[in-house]
Amino acid sequence: MDWVTTLAHKAFATLPAETLQAILDFGRHVDTPGVTLVENLPVDLDLPPTPSNGGPCVGKSTYVAESVLLGLSGLLGEPVSFLTEKDGRAVHDIIPTAAGAQTQTSQGSDVFLNFHNDIVHDAGGRYDVSNPDFLVLNCLRPDLAGEALTAYADARDLTDHLDDTTIEVLRSPLFQLNAPGGYTRMFAGGREVLSEPVPLLTGPAEAPEIAVAANGVRRLTPEADAAFDTLQKVARHPEVAQIVSLRAGQALLINNRKGIHARSRFTARYDGKDRWLQRTYVRRSLWNIRDRVVEGSRRTHR
Repeated sequence: MDWVTTLAHKAFATLPAETLQAILDFGRHVDTPGVTLVENLPVDLDLPPTPSNGGPCVGKSTYVAESVLLGLSGLLGEPVSFLTEKDGRAVHDIIPTAAGAQTQTSQGSDVFLNFHNDIVHDAGGRYDVSNPDFLVLNCLRPDLAGEALTAYADARDLTDHLDDTTIEVLRSPLFQLNAPGGYTRMFAGGREVLSEPVPLLTGPAEAPEIAVAANGVRRLTPEADAAFDTLQKVARHPEVAQIVSLRAGQALLINNRKGIHARSRFTARYDGKDRWLQRTYVRRSLWNIRDRVVEGSRRTHR
């Protein structure tokens, strides 16, 4: 992995300086946007059918997409993997499956995937500490009908459209995040594994951080219930949600702390032509999750 990332650094160093600086700035600074679209990326010329089982693809003969994904990730920070997410792989194939069609997961298609962050279960009770700082989504194949839309709602835009009372509730420890689906399936038979009570919004008003679980948020009071529903509604507002229909040769850089993301419903056919993205998790540093690292690995964590 480190050798591949090093080679990718050499390749991406040939980008125009303005483009390279924009990507580097995205990963470094507080005042940059929470989402960025990168276009005109190299693609695999001979792409095999989209796997119907959710991947990974065993018949892929070239690895252009993976190299692009890891190259972009290396400009943002350190690619990281977790045993409970895609079996610990660093490259995640994001593909609809028949079994997962109705779920709030990356394998869903028949339902709107609610606005959320990618979080990580932690025995300490906080799921917003070890989670990735960034996600990179690289499109290998779009859905044929162009129905699949990825949306991003920046916490700064969200708070601009929320009243003070709702913000105060969202900043109170009145919510419990359910652990990701991969963790609950592996260790709890699909039952809820809830965090300690936490606020959904933290940090200074001019640069807030937001944490919302895709797999469910338990609201502890009627006020929290109303505030959460308002948050999800405002996230869909056209002045808040930034929406893109990803195409081959495009990648989306997502700050996983500055905002929340979602995906629209779309039609999956399971015929080898379905939507196929690849994703990485990226952290600015692996140092403060070193207690989770799997022995013998630099980047895979419990």
